[in-house]
Amino acid sequence: MDPFEVRMQFVALLRRLDASQQSIRKVVTFAVKYFPPCGEDLWDCIVEETQKGSINSRINILYFLDSLCETCILVKTHASAIGNTQKASSNMYVDLVARDLGKIVENVVPPGVEGSPNLVSTKQILETWRSKRVIDPDILDTVISSINQRNDTGEPVNDAPTVRKTFIPLPRQEVFKRIEEDRERHKRLRERRWVQPITQMQAPPLASFMPLTEKEDGDRELSIDIEFDNEWETLSDWNEDDDEACAEENALCFPDPPGEMAMDLD
Repeated sequence: MDPFEVRMQFVALLRRLDASQQSIRKVVTFAVKYFPPCGEDLWDCIVEETQKGSINSRINILYFLDSLCETCILVKTHASAIGNTQKASSNMYVDLVARDLGKIVENVVPPGVEGSPNLVSTKQILETWRSKRVIDPDILDTVISSINQRNDTGEPVNDAPTVRKTFIPLPRQEVFKRIEEDRERHKRLRERRWVQPITQMQAPPLASFMPLTEKEDGDRELSIDIEFDNEWETLSDWNEDDDEACAEENALCFPDPPGEMAMDLD
């Protein structure tokens, strides 16, 4: 197919995209297949559809990008394993997502009441990308902070006067469609929590025998180090609430016999 025909077919697939995995895989396969000759053109189509589409179609595109980034990483890993240096050196669409992430999120979650249905799902995807190190955490922190700076009405917090857009409620059919698509996405999320990939049959080595790595190591950084960094950043200092929680757990595990004084833990 010539580039124009590829672009037209891809736009048609994007406009028929829904929350089902079958639909998402179809568009992902097409995008990966035609990335070498038409990658930039296809990416322009994705950005345009996040501007033109309905609020429901925009969140579908963001979930499509989540699957697309995951597939690109798998393609790169497989190419590196078989010695294909050309594909192994390219992140494909991941670099494009990182480059235009702020614009995409702004389109998917527009300011005001219109973008509120997509706000929670967008934050979940961004947090998933940060925990998996799909995109540079600094870029994600900037985008997430820009979302969090909006006030309760969903508009950016600033002192400059803004032109308030008239919000048009979704048609009844679109509301029911969104409910069904959210149900499908939540079902898939539960499946991803339970199903774990089997990479090797032997038992994993102890963490104490694994080599130390840093964030600068990139792809060679161990997953256990990434998990430790994520837990360490979200861990709070020890406080009185922790003392009370320990006392409650101790009381549940070792209840005092009738007629005896409670144990002094101080």
